Amino acid sequence: MFRMPCQPRKGWQQLASEFGFNFHTMYGEPYWDESAYYQFSIEQIEKGIEDPTAELHQMCLAVVEEVINSEALLQRFAIPQQHWELVRSSWFNADPSLYSRLDLVYNGSGPAKLLENNADTPTSLYESGFWQWLWLEQNVNSGKLPRHADQFNSLQEKLVHRFREITKHYNIQQMHMACCQDTDEDRGTVQYLQDCAAEAGLLTDFVFIEDIGIADTGVFTDLNDSPITDCFKLYPWEFMLREEFGDALSDADVNWLEPPWKSVLSNKALLPMLWKMFEGHPNLLPAYFGDEAHKSTAQGKWIKKPLYSREGANVSIIQDGKESELSSGPYGEEGFIIQAFEPLPTFGQNYTLIGSWLVDDMPAGISVREDTSSITQDLSRYLPHIIL
Repeated sequence: MFRMPCQPRKGWQQLASEFGFNFHTMYGEPYWDESAYYQFSIEQIEKGIEDPTAELHQMCLAVVEEVINSEALLQRFAIPQQHWELVRSSWFNADPSLYSRLDLVYNGSGPAKLLENNADTPTSLYESGFWQWLWLEQNVNSGKLPRHADQFNSLQEKLVHRFREITKHYNIQQMHMACCQDTDEDRGTVQYLQDCAAEAGLLTDFVFIEDIGIADTGVFTDLNDSPITDCFKLYPWEFMLREEFGDALSDADVNWLEPPWKSVLSNKALLPMLWKMFEGHPNLLPAYFGDEAHKSTAQGKWIKKPLYSREGANVSIIQDGKESELSSGPYGEEGFIIQAFEPLPTFGQNYTLIGSWLVDDMPAGISVREDTSSITQDLSRYLPHIIL
C-alpha cells in the first residue's frame, strides 16, 4: 500500500461542476484531492479488505438478530421503547437495505480492524462510485497511469441492480428521496442515488426532510400533498425515532430505505456486542459498554465514543485510566462505548482511513480518506485509489 504523488487533471474543477460535483471544495478547503492516490495490490484488496468486509457484515447481522430478540439489549442500544415493534417488524419482514460502509484501519499488511459501521446514512458515495472511477479512466487514457491499472469499485452497477431488486420486492414504480436542507454533500449523495434509481427504471421525487408533513389520515406527505409510501432518507434513525413525527412512524406505513432495523446496525453499541459474540476475531478491536469497561481501561490506550456520535464528535481518549477530550459535540446523553485504540496508518503527515462499501450484503468498493488529525471528520480529504 503506497501513497503516490500525482499531477491533478487540468481543469478538473470545471469538469466537476459539469458533473454536479459541487462539494469538491468545502469552506475554502479541498475535500477532493487528486494530488496523490493510494495504490494497492490485488491481494491487499481481496484478502485484506474485501473478504474481511463480507465476514464482518455477516457478524454484524448476527448481532442484529441477537438485539432484536432481547428487550434488555434494545434498551442497551438506547432505542426508544415505543419503537421496538417498528424495529422488530422491519427485521422479521426482511425489509431490504440498500448500502452501508465499514470504516477500517488498514495499512496494507496484517488484518484490517473495524472501527465502526456506517450502516444508515453513509456519505462520500458519489465520489466513491462515480467520480474516482472517472479519475482512473481519464488518467489511464492520458497515459498517466498504466493500462492495467484497476480500481476496487463496482458500487454504481451494484446500486442500480439493488434498486431493481427493491422495486420488485415492494412492487413499486416510484420512490421519494430525502435529505436535509443546506447540506451540499448530502444533496449530492441523494442526487447520485436518484440517478442510479432512474437507471434501474424507478421514478423518484425529491423532498427535503424539513418539508415532509403529515396528513389528517396519519400519512406522510410532500409539498404537493402527495403521500409518501416509499422513501430513501439520508437522515439518521436515531433522530427520526425521537422527533416530533416519530410517534407517527408506525401508522404512516412507509417502506423506508434504510429500514428501521438499521437503527441497530448503525449504533456504536454494535461494537461491544461484536466483541462479546466474536471475542478475539482478528478484524475486531476489544470493545465494552461504558459501564462495563472500568477494569479493562485501567491500563493501555482506549477510545471513548457516544452510541450515536457522528463525524468524530464527542470522542475522548483514555490512557491508563485518565480521560482527555479529543473532540466536542452534541452527543453523549445516550451512553458511551469504549474501544481499544488502534492508530491509523500515517503516510507522511496524513492519517489514513479506509471505507469499505457494501451494497446489500456484497462488498462493492473502497474510499480512502485522510487528515492531518487522527480523527477523520466530515472535511477530511478524499483521495482516489488504484489496484496495480
